[in-house]
Amino acid sequence: MEFSEVLSKRRSVRHFNTKLSVSDEDVNAILQAGVSAPTAGNIQPWRFFVVRSLEARERLAEALSQRWATGAPVVIVVCVDPRPCAARYGDRGEYLYSIQDTAAAASNILMAAVDRGLASCWIGAFDDRLVAEAIGVTRPITPVAVLPIGYSAESSAKPARRPLDEVTTWL
Repeated sequence: MEFSEVLSKRRSVRHFNTKLSVSDEDVNAILQAGVSAPTAGNIQPWRFFVVRSLEARERLAEALSQRWATGAPVVIVVCVDPRPCAARYGDRGEYLYSIQDTAAAASNILMAAVDRGLASCWIGAFDDRLVAEAIGVTRPITPVAVLPIGYSAESSAKPARRPLDEVTTWL
């Protein structure tokens, strides 16, 4: 699939075909896209937690207060470990670069899912303490994004986007 097509096909999907699983090959390819993201100083502060079992997905959905997320056969929790960025870049590394890097990895995961015919949704509205507990991690590792991944059971129109002239300033 051409990159422009991947971008145009990406949607936030909340209904998944529960009869179709996602192969380990697909999950590994998607994660490989995540680790290919740009990263300050090549530090790669991201940590990925692949949640597959129904029990673990239900525990995670409970922590998220978003039951629909259990419908995806795979949920990737994208976390950050800010310590190596802080060690090299101080506060800016800890509070900005580590988050930017991790968000870039999450975005790559979403695009790779589309490229493999899968769908996802970026969940960012959650209590990171509860999600961390659900997947068994402790601070300073912190969940940044929760990405349910599977085959879509819905069709959705392309979401409206603001025109470029509203969001762009040429200097």
